[in-house]
Amino acid sequence: MDDLVKPDEMGALLDLPRRKASDLAARGLLEEEGRGQYRIASIAKYVRHLRTIAAARGGEADIDLTAERARLAKAKADEAVLKAAALRGELVEADAVERAWSDVLRQVRAKVLAAPSRVRQRRPHLSAGDAAVVDAELRAVLAEVADDG
Repeated sequence: MDDLVKPDEMGALLDLPRRKASDLAARGLLEEEGRGQYRIASIAKYVRHLRTIAAARGGEADIDLTAERARLAKAKADEAVLKAAALRGELVEADAVERAWSDVLRQVRAKVLAAPSRVRQRRPHLSAGDAAVVDAELRAVLAEVADDG
């Protein structure tokens, strides 16, 4: 019978130790014919078994796991870059920047609102009505900028 092989030969065909071939036969994954001989045709059964296992492992869960690992690696790299920049003194705190800009913008607003009064002092021929028109226009501009920002 040419389609029968000994355990050593089956192990060599499957690239497995002899003992593993015996274990596979005990689990019904290789067909044993008599004592110590296996049908070569049963290799197909074992290959189907391996494909089933591989298909279960290679589904979307592994793709997601791979993507998650890549995302984690990128996050760690980004964190390392930020730490290095902080150590070099290249980063500023967002709260500090916001406070500084708020102070600057309050000063700009105060100076803009004081402009009609200062212009009227330097140009006494302007009437109170003229100054009120300039004041209203400047306030409108400030309100428009505040709405846009």
